[in-house]
Amino acid sequence: MHRSYLYVPGDRPDRLAKALGLGADAVIADLEDGVAPEAKDAARAAVAAFLGDGAASGGPGVAADGPEVIVRVNPGALLAADLGAVVAAGVSAVYLPKADTASLGEADALLGALERGCGRAVGEVGVVALVESATGLLDAPLVARHPRVRNLAIGEADLTAELGLRPSADEHELWPLRLALVVASAAAGIDPPTAPVSTDFRDLDALRASTGALRRAGFAARSAIHPAQVAIINEVFTPSATEVAEAERLLERFDAAVARGNGVGVDDRGRMVDEAVVRSARRLLARRPPGGRPSGAAT
Repeated sequence: MHRSYLYVPGDRPDRLAKALGLGADAVIADLEDGVAPEAKDAARAAVAAFLGDGAASGGPGVAADGPEVIVRVNPGALLAADLGAVVAAGVSAVYLPKADTASLGEADALLGALERGCGRAVGEVGVVALVESATGLLDAPLVARHPRVRNLAIGEADLTAELGLRPSADEHELWPLRLALVVASAAAGIDPPTAPVSTDFRDLDALRASTGALRRAGFAARSAIHPAQVAIINEVFTPSATEVAEAERLLERFDAAVARGNGVGVDDRGRMVDEAVVRSARRLLARRPPGGRPSGAAT
């Protein structure tokens, strides 16, 4: 499960290569909003070449623990060309903008045909569904249950524009939209959603505070538009040593209680612990850093 996604314009292969070493868990090679209309064809070719050279995680010449390279494709008229180029080049997943049931159905049909055409297993290419429309928000429970969808993400610039929202400083207008994706993801049994970008990449204190709030609300990752944001996002979404130790002790005490024939236990402070509390501890431990990696370290 990724913590951080770093956007990089697809028409800048030099930046894509550099991004592999900047600590993000995933790099999003962007063919959509980050590329000018006249540069779309060149960007598509550049990203396909980049993937074909082994840029995808685990590919030729790339360390197995390097970031996954995901491609944000264009919706509409350019979707087929974008998918055709990157599926043939071996992409593992695509970021689908303007995601709703109709656009996901179109993408799924195209992906299936392309996978069969190049000898890949049907369903092999995953989708991160970027919800950024009113229709997408209403369709989120169905989108989240689609077998190709790894997780949902929220695109707030387009969504707020369509809804006519003017978020205040505390962003309380946005929280119902965000929590709708958290609920849809949990109901579908997929990974928690990816939080929106922060466009003010210079205010890292604000980034830390807002990312912490998003984690508490059920998000498990966040997209970044600048490399300086990556370390903070990784740190916030990585369980601290204290959190891991507390969760491990809680599970030990619960398991001991169950072994004695009890359905509940108590934690270090004498509070009752049942299966619901233990489930949260297991979820936290599933996100602990592999190999003892310190919180906030690059992957």
